[in-house]
Amino acid sequence: MRLYLTFAILCCFYNEAYGKVSLDIDMKLKTLNKPALKTIKSEDGDIIDCVNIHKQHAFDHPALRNHKIQMKPSVEFDTKKTNIPNNGSAKPITSQIWSKSGNCPIGTIPVRRVSREDISRASSPSHFGRKTPRRYNFLDNALQHKANFNLTAEKLTEPRPNNRSEAIIVALGFNYVGAQSDINVWNPPRVQAGDYSSAQIWLLGGLSDTFESIEAGWMVNPNVFGDSRTRLFAYWTRDAYTKTGCINLLCSGFVQTTTKFALGAAIDPVSSFHEQYYISISMFLDPNSGNWWLTCGDNVMGYWPGTLFSSLKHSATAVQWGGEVYSPNVMKKPHTKTPMGSGAWAYDLLGYACFHTNIRIKDFSLQIKYPQHLSEYVDEYNCYSTKLYRETYMSEPQFFFGGPGQNRFCP
Repeated sequence: MRLYLTFAILCCFYNEAYGKVSLDIDMKLKTLNKPALKTIKSEDGDIIDCVNIHKQHAFDHPALRNHKIQMKPSVEFDTKKTNIPNNGSAKPITSQIWSKSGNCPIGTIPVRRVSREDISRASSPSHFGRKTPRRYNFLDNALQHKANFNLTAEKLTEPRPNNRSEAIIVALGFNYVGAQSDINVWNPPRVQAGDYSSAQIWLLGGLSDTFESIEAGWMVNPNVFGDSRTRLFAYWTRDAYTKTGCINLLCSGFVQTTTKFALGAAIDPVSSFHEQYYISISMFLDPNSGNWWLTCGDNVMGYWPGTLFSSLKHSATAVQWGGEVYSPNVMKKPHTKTPMGSGAWAYDLLGYACFHTNIRIKDFSLQIKYPQHLSEYVDEYNCYSTKLYRETYMSEPQFFFGGPGQNRFCP
């Protein structure tokens, strides 16, 4: 009898807990999946909802309740490009898979529909689509040692995050108002469940433990998307990933304006050893509205409203280009098998390794230029790698990065 009562009580607690989680998921789905004026079923399995631009999730944010949409930037982030590696043989990505099945009408935005299974994979509905907290100690020390700051020495002495591994180049300054690059698109194999692998740009501002960041590029993230496809993504935070921000439109904040590209939708085609593809990503501050605009190729995707931020209201203090692997199994043995970039080492160069090229910043001089000083850094040099490569003395450097993860040097 006592055993039966214990079992009954446990069942009661389980049902109550399960019921609360299920209710939380229902509420999250209702918040994220706004009513659609048109629905497009993509051949890759995604469902794209065409949502009224004025009723998108961004405006659920308390700071944006009375926000007036800015439909286009007041200025253009003019690009200055050299040749893409290999005499321009790399091709730009100009569309996504879902657009083969239809288009969203003017006055709407394409939003990838979130499923119950997507949210169920997160540790909790409130953590769905969010990164875990981290620090960038070099942000504090760079401000204190403006003239002679050694990033490599600094990062070697700072505590490393126990669940992220980066291979990056960094530009440090005090007034970046824009950044861009062409990011080589790959589909890294064997990204482990619970891990993600990204190739991206970061703009950072503020202090190490409360930094603000806007980010964009491509990622493979089975935990969020439920598959291993390469997908376009954006991210923001104003508190070092602690409580604010998210991937794409999975929380309120980013205001989407384009009808042609969907954040979180798959990118196709991807690069192979025979053919190279890239996306052109830029993020820049509108000097008149204070909003940070995101573009992908010729598509103006939308913006992060300046009211979301404190430090980034005026400028960024650091820009990073490179790749990131998230896993509970980095910085330990056995190491994760999740690769970065193409999965090849940076020294394999064009056709094999992932690259950033046409790297540019914009500062208060309003000149769009190659950064004057760049520092390379790798968290785990036996697992992932970087190479800032110049083909000739006169040519502009190209940045290659990536690696296989677990290998005989990174057991």
